[in-house]
Amino acid sequence: MRFSSMKWLPFFAVLWAMTLLSREPATLELRLGQRIYVDDGTCQQGQVKEVTGSRLTPTGIARTRKCVPRNSIKQ
Repeated sequence: MRFSSMKWLPFFAVLWAMTLLSREPATLELRLGQRIYVDDGTCQQGQVKEVTGSRLTPTGIARTRKCVPRNSIKQ
């Protein structure tokens, strides 16, 4: 059986998008509206930190952080 690599691209994109990071990367450049989820222990049990690229500033894109329930992460 032969698989096309393009056939699996959406599957791997979803896996990458849903990855929980163990710490917030300092050098990661977020795009406006992009969200990453971080489970670094700063939020209560059952919650993860959602980091969003929220607005443009003269130094780059500002980040907004908030705790969200783990089960509210869209799949």
